[in-house]
Amino acid sequence: MITSAQNPKLKLVRSLMGRSRQRQEEQAFVAEGVRLVEEALLANWPFRFVLVGETLSRRGRELAARLVSNAIDVEPVSDALLNSFSETETSQGLLAVLGYSLLSIPHSLNFALIPDSIRDPGNLGTLLRTAAAAAVQVVFLPPETTDAFAPKVVRAGMGAHFRLPIQSLGWDEIRAVTQSLKVYLADMAGRSCWETDFRLPMALILGSEAEGATQPARRLADSAVSIPMPGKTESLNAAVAGAILMFEVTRQRQVR
Repeated sequence: MITSAQNPKLKLVRSLMGRSRQRQEEQAFVAEGVRLVEEALLANWPFRFVLVGETLSRRGRELAARLVSNAIDVEPVSDALLNSFSETETSQGLLAVLGYSLLSIPHSLNFALIPDSIRDPGNLGTLLRTAAAAAVQVVFLPPETTDAFAPKVVRAGMGAHFRLPIQSLGWDEIRAVTQSLKVYLADMAGRSCWETDFRLPMALILGSEAEGATQPARRLADSAVSIPMPGKTESLNAAVAGAILMFEVTRQRQVR
């Protein structure tokens, strides 16, 4: 059992939880909690190692046993140490270090999401979770957007990282991979989403609520779309607006 805070595995976990640069250098990130680790195992994601606390739930113990049976390195650690760097209020006693395993972009691309300058981890994680539910095929992250593999983003994504291709690209690269798509920008001055045809292959750009879309995003967009708001609210949270627009795309494509 790991009992020292100076253990190399614990040092690696701390660095991965704190710094995007470290995650890039190590090509690894942290997933915390039973459900996320279950999702990673189900997706055959590459595991580096797993840390388990002294007091696990029955579900957690069963998962730990499955990990061991899959020849994954599982190491016990004292609850005090595990809780010392847990990002949750109540640790579930299970944490995995996972390798990067970028899923490939589909050959016939028809629905992409571009979260532009979304810096709040919770918003980005929720957008990724919604994108996975709405059958978005790929998410392109421009330079201004927060790291998709930061712990809070991974936690808010609730397993979306293991099902949805997520690629960090520069704007020139994004332009190249979306050249066959019609690119819509979510903007209050745009045409109503209820009156816009989303059935053609497309990409959707979502800017931050506070700052809106960046200039590179506006140059990439072919057209702007808006969400009609008959009430007295001026704007919507980016994750909420994204959910409405992504599921409007899904609704239109399911209508016969």
